[in-house]
Amino acid sequence: MKTKTAPGLSEIQEARARLEGHARVTPVYGTETLSKRLGREVSLKAENLQRTGSFKIRGAVSKIATLSDKERRAGVVAASAGNHGQAVAWAAREHGVKATVFMPQDAPMAKVEPTKTYGANAELTGTCFEDALAAALEHVHKTGATFVHPYEDELVIAGQGTIGLELAEQVPQADTVVIPVGGGGLASGISLALRALKPGIRIVGVQAGLSGPTIADGIAVKQVGETTGAILDDVLDDLVSVTDDEICEAIVLLLERTKLVVEGAGAVGVAALLTGKAGGEGPAVALLSGGNIDPTVLISVMRHGLTTAGRYLVVRSRVQDRPGELLKLLKLVAQERGNVVSVEHHREGMDVPVYESEIELTLQMRDEHHCAVLLETLRSLGYTVERLR
Repeated sequence: MKTKTAPGLSEIQEARARLEGHARVTPVYGTETLSKRLGREVSLKAENLQRTGSFKIRGAVSKIATLSDKERRAGVVAASAGNHGQAVAWAAREHGVKATVFMPQDAPMAKVEPTKTYGANAELTGTCFEDALAAALEHVHKTGATFVHPYEDELVIAGQGTIGLELAEQVPQADTVVIPVGGGGLASGISLALRALKPGIRIVGVQAGLSGPTIADGIAVKQVGETTGAILDDVLDDLVSVTDDEICEAIVLLLERTKLVVEGAGAVGVAALLTGKAGGEGPAVALLSGGNIDPTVLISVMRHGLTTAGRYLVVRSRVQDRPGELLKLLKLVAQERGNVVSVEHHREGMDVPVYESEIELTLQMRDEHHCAVLLETLRSLGYTVERLR
């Protein structure tokens, strides 16, 4: 390795010893759905089932367990989009250390509330992670507390690297490992461990939100760290990006077919596999890095994902403004086995002829083919139909 500050295999193994009794060895599940769809063996490392709901507990414990008595008395400080804050709060409580966590003002409540519940003082400031980071560093300067960086720390990287040790043992047949990349601590640690144990394995990093806001808030940082960036330059075979639509599809598929709830950042590896961006041909494993998705976001994601998959159809049509015409339209929908979710009936304020009414239907459908059949049926019977979603 040309990166001098990268932890080696021995440091990652030492971190594993520190994590014993704190972090879980998370399971790996095979997935028949993804394996059949992609024509290759696919496994999922369920770090969403880790304590505090994400991999971050590993790095936090690895760091905080090494503090001196003086450092423990001064407390710890963290900046986080959510998961790192929860992890630092939990690890600090376990070690009897006071913690203060700075988070963006719009951080998901599913991540803010647990941070408080674990005993930390949660400070919401700024609009992005970088703002929270600046406030955290200022607090460190004022108080002398120890800053626990989410990724630019050798002990934190070593903690995340313990996932790599587990992967080498749990899925020795894997040819490709797909890992989310935000600040880079997770991908750096796992890659360093795997390069030491399985030098020939293909390692792919996955980013999101490169062109703007993203539902993958857990990896929504402007760029990888200086230390982690240098490590990733050495160890990654490829670095790809996925869109929010692709992430939504992955979240929906994981929830429906594997019964695993995964946040946006945790689903990017599966999204990269589904789109073919991850590359490779042999057995693959995707890391589900976290499951702390806000329920309101999950509802929106499911609605969007199901609509994209043709499971929901929104159409606009017109009917004669006289008794029985709406019922006639709805009967046609029922005959094609469309399930009506909502009906909006517009007369006033619409640019339609005086003898017509505009109808907007939200329908539950089986798939995209089912949508196409229904639309063709309505058009063949003389209805003007506009598909809205």
